[in-house]
Amino acid sequence: QVQLVESGGGLVQAGDSLRLSCAASGRTFSSYAMGWFRQAPGKEREFVGAIRWPGGTYYADSVKGRFAISRDNAKNTVYLQMTSLKPEDTAVYYCAFKAGNIGGIYEYDFWGQGTQVTVSS
Repeated sequence: QVQLVESGGGLVQAGDSLRLSCAASGRTFSSYAMGWFRQAPGKEREFVGAIRWPGGTYYADSVKGRFAISRDNAKNTVYLQMTSLKPEDTAVYYCAFKAGNIGGIYEYDFWGQGTQVTVSS
């Protein structure tokens, strides 16, 4: 079992920055992926980005160049740094965990509770 707790959401203005955190606890894995997803009202949950251990980061085209994922191994925490936020970034943001490689949304086994990000114009 892996437990995930997100934090850092809030209300910001267009152009602002925000950093989300996802603290993980539970089992350890030699290889895993932590993904960030978001779901806007009336829309399906979509991939935002992911970080793989060991390995790199991957981003959706819609956020590439504006969002960055990093990790602090000592704190078992993954971060989603969001810059140049747009109103269309408004959504509930979720982090999710899967063992092994980065995969599709339905392959992630453990999910956080979500944190609301609202970007006003």
